[in-house]
Amino acid sequence: MTHAGKALIDPHPVFAAVGLAPGMRVADLGCGRTGHFVFPASRVVGESGLVYAVDIIKDIVESIAGRVRTEGYTNVQTAWGDIERVGVLPIPTGTIDVCFMVNVVFMLKDKLGACQEAKRILKSNGFLVVVDWVRRLGPLGPTPEQMLNPDILEKMLITEGFSKVSQIAVGDYHLAYIYKKN
Repeated sequence: MTHAGKALIDPHPVFAAVGLAPGMRVADLGCGRTGHFVFPASRVVGESGLVYAVDIIKDIVESIAGRVRTEGYTNVQTAWGDIERVGVLPIPTGTIDVCFMVNVVFMLKDKLGACQEAKRILKSNGFLVVVDWVRRLGPLGPTPEQMLNPDILEKMLITEGFSKVSQIAVGDYHLAYIYKKN
């Protein structure tokens, strides 16, 4: 099933950039109602892999869980939790190969806390991928004042022990910033 939002953000170039493959473990922190990265990642990692779909809004987690049941996904686990609080997500430390934060970092009050929680769950050499807006699409997206500042993100992540791998365009309105946990 192709999600209509693929025209806005295509997850597949991001998956290719981080070498997403069967058997990998993925976390989508702030997965959103559509699970735009969750379900395509689930198909890529296959039955031997695992995808955590995490959101702070219980209704969203329940919606994703319903789709998981209805469509028969066996490798997706839903979790409710605040990604800005280190140590509270029900994901074991050092178990995730790739952590996605898609259209979420610009909204966070505690960006550092969220990055530290991503660091906690990532394996050594695991990837943190932040996909965020670079310009608005009509009424969609953050205001210019709310836009993610990639220089501040980079400084914060390098201080937290990440190294920048690359950044790639994933549509006309978004960039993916790819970092590796050292």
